[in-house]
Amino acid sequence: MAVPTIPEYITVHLGAPSSSADNVTVSFPDYIKNVASSEIYSTWPEEAIKANLLAEISFALNRVYSEWYPSMGYNFDITNNTAFDQKFINNRSIYENISRLTDELFNDYLRNKGTVNPLFAQYCDGREVTCDGLSQWGTVPLAEDGLSAEEIIRNYYGDDTEIVVNAPVSENVPSFPGTVLSLGSLGESVRRMQLYLNRISNNYPAIPKIPLSTGRFDENTENAVKAFQKIFRLSPDGVIGKATWYRIIYIYDAVTRLSELSAEGVGYENLPKQFKGALKEGSTGGQVVTLQYFLNLLSPFVDYIRPVAADGVFGSSTRNAVLAFQRSKGLPQTGEVDERTWNSLYSAYMGAVDYLSEERILEEVQTEPYPGVVLKVGDNGPSVRVIKTYLNYISRFFYELPPLAESALFDRRTQTAVTEFQRIFALPQNGQIDEKTWNSIAEVYSAVRQGQNRLEGQYPGYELLR
Repeated sequence: MAVPTIPEYITVHLGAPSSSADNVTVSFPDYIKNVASSEIYSTWPEEAIKANLLAEISFALNRVYSEWYPSMGYNFDITNNTAFDQKFINNRSIYENISRLTDELFNDYLRNKGTVNPLFAQYCDGREVTCDGLSQWGTVPLAEDGLSAEEIIRNYYGDDTEIVVNAPVSENVPSFPGTVLSLGSLGESVRRMQLYLNRISNNYPAIPKIPLSTGRFDENTENAVKAFQKIFRLSPDGVIGKATWYRIIYIYDAVTRLSELSAEGVGYENLPKQFKGALKEGSTGGQVVTLQYFLNLLSPFVDYIRPVAADGVFGSSTRNAVLAFQRSKGLPQTGEVDERTWNSLYSAYMGAVDYLSEERILEEVQTEPYPGVVLKVGDNGPSVRVIKTYLNYISRFFYELPPLAESALFDRRTQTAVTEFQRIFALPQNGQIDEKTWNSIAEVYSAVRQGQNRLEGQYPGYELLR
């Protein structure tokens, strides 16, 4: 059965639906953390907190998935008015344990069995207001009596309620496998994380290299995970749970995009530095390109700034990135770039440039662009030879891929290797190389090649013996 995609961002109206209050756009996990920190207590039993989080997530997803407010002509997803929706206090502090539990649960939600839509999970505090749904205070004694979050949920919403676990975050993000990866784990999910961590290590040399991406979660992998978690403010337990999984993928995407920008030849010194006028959604031109470059370079360093297309068009993705930056700097969250936001962006950008210069990032491994035609059995030519070279190198670390003869012929063995690659990386398994498969092979080849490189002074990933 199909499941909704968890939104990357949610737009909150800071007032009743028809009021003239401001809108703010925040990441979906940040929104849930804020709501939970505003509505419940961090001292409550963990199972009670989880039950409340599931109700809050489902309520918000129901609003988003049903397009409740946009269908009425509003330009937001939800309000912070508790007469209509959930409590949200802009820029409030977040409780640490609520933040941790939200990272684990943000893409789990409730629904009735046999349905797709997230449950409109009504709830109330259970003291000043009572209702037919979940009682927030009522979850506490139930948890103290030993009930799990799932049992608490069913106590209020009925046995027909089920929990959808690990709903997709977006079409392009590999979903968490559902099982925590730790010392001794085996499989493709481990190998993917090893590959990503090695690539991230080029930008963050404190992360030790993993000598071989074998798919076995060994001590080298555990050490790399712990270092990653320390850098990105996660609990350094050396275990890849849901929060660590998605954070690794996010940072991998960010540093890969950063290298792509460098390869495009946009020099730091050539970018305009002076504010030339306000920019907002709908703006176009060279100044917008510069803004987008700033945001892309900052994305690995500022939480929730997602890479954007440097196309010179100030669209919704650029606005969301600006909002994330403004929020990180305590600036008014307008989504527009005035002189104050521009100057703050440029200052942060220069700080990132200094950091990157100090860390001596390795040059990106260059790969050939897609040749423009689908490659299949029987084809012969230089593009086939190139892609077979990439697959042969990848096969040194992904042992399911058969080694290929160094020739320009796309034979049946090549088809088998391509099909296996497509299976491993969740692509359509047709044994042909279209643009998506070509780019994926090139990306993995680049990441594997670069992952084996070492920066000066960087731990090599293995013990040095006499």
